[in-house]
Amino acid sequence: MALVSADSRIAELLTELHQLIKQTQEERSRSEHNLVNIQKTHERMQTENKISPYYRTKLRGLYTTAKTDAEAECNILRKALDKIAEIKSLLEERRIAAKIAGLYNDSEPPRKTMRRGVLMTLLQQSAMTLPLWIGKPGDKPPPLCGAIPASGDYVAKPGDKVAARVKAVEGDEQWILAEVVSYSHATNKYEVDDIDEEGKERHTLSRRRIIPLPQWKANPETDPEALFQKEQLVLALYPQTTCFYRALIHTPPQRPQDDYSVLFEDTSYADGYSPPLNVAQRYVVACKEPKKK
Repeated sequence: MALVSADSRIAELLTELHQLIKQTQEERSRSEHNLVNIQKTHERMQTENKISPYYRTKLRGLYTTAKTDAEAECNILRKALDKIAEIKSLLEERRIAAKIAGLYNDSEPPRKTMRRGVLMTLLQQSAMTLPLWIGKPGDKPPPLCGAIPASGDYVAKPGDKVAARVKAVEGDEQWILAEVVSYSHATNKYEVDDIDEEGKERHTLSRRRIIPLPQWKANPETDPEALFQKEQLVLALYPQTTCFYRALIHTPPQRPQDDYSVLFEDTSYADGYSPPLNVAQRYVVACKEPKKK
């Protein structure tokens, strides 16, 4: 029943989103006439080579209208982004519910292991579709935006992706990409699944062994302070794997769609670091361990 109600709500939200997209286009078309008037007024002023009181008053009115139009369009776009976020949240809840139902349904055949290439593609898609945080003027980026860590009392929700420190087969410890299954407030411990289904392992870990991944990308053009900076020590997901390794930031993203360029610690190179490799914002988190000398 829960899955049916989720499907119904998603259908409603998609209809509302469609209407908002139409409103955005209507608002843009309506404001186009005013923008053309601004351009023509500037052209006349250049022709006459003077700024008369008439033109000054006219431009003030035109720019006031343009500002109001832009704010109206911005409000519609924010509503549309909220709808998209709600749709994604419901899809994630539906996926988790289906996963739990599969775990406890003995009549179903065992789930097939996901092919490696498919998993890597899904991880890339998750990084690409991570929403960009867009605040209002004066707003500061929230926790879990880019490099900004979670608040001290934050508890990751079931389905959230995290970096988890686990013991490897050889006894060494490593940071893996994992999905939260549950959190116990009584023991202050998480249950997480290794995202790499080849492992098919569930781990019970304390809070200090869990680092929540970013939930928004930071915009380098408006919020550069929310990004890791050059030569900062981080944990980054090594390309085409599901493990995090220590790395130095080589260059932070310059545009919203850009990745970090990082140098992984690697003793096989003379200077102890790999050549620069690209890693998405989604998979770069703070490393609390000291930098190697």
